[in-house]
Amino acid sequence: MKEINKIDTEIFIFLNGLHNPFLDVIMFWASDKLFWVPFYIFLVVIIYREYKRRSIYVLITIALTIFFCDQTASHLFKPLVKRLRPSHEPFLKDIIHLSEAGPGGMYGFISSHATNVSGLATFLFFLLPRKYNTLKIILIFWACIVSYSRIYNGVHYPLDVICGMLVGLLYGYIFKMLLVEFNFLQSE
Repeated sequence: MKEINKIDTEIFIFLNGLHNPFLDVIMFWASDKLFWVPFYIFLVVIIYREYKRRSIYVLITIALTIFFCDQTASHLFKPLVKRLRPSHEPFLKDIIHLSEAGPGGMYGFISSHATNVSGLATFLFFLLPRKYNTLKIILIFWACIVSYSRIYNGVHYPLDVICGMLVGLLYGYIFKMLLVEFNFLQSE
């Protein structure tokens, strides 16, 4: 485990060190939840256009997906694992690039941002029909950018993000399957 942490730290230092003023602004906003509100509204419109009255079931399932993703990351993994964020590691404080957003909470494993966005992106990726393939690619790209921004901004190690994305992927797929299994999307 010590060797894995060492490699994870080295990769973090490398990725976090690839900063410049232009990307600093982009990555700061990529991590900001409120910045994405117009995108979320766009997704709600797409869901409503596709599923009409049944869209309420989709939106409730999305809320459950994000709830389980967030609770698992914030209230299960972080207090259980207690891995300090790189921004709270004494030996890294002077060498990391920390964004204006600040150091974040004490613990970082797993990344809530990565878990939540991956859960949502996965759910919609498997739910939406083929005519939304371009949107599906955008969702994957969006989840990757938001997740990477957590490393860039100095608040998560790569494994925090990768494991968060995997948990989100799992929840997104499970909740999509539950929605279909319980026939909430049957024609009226």
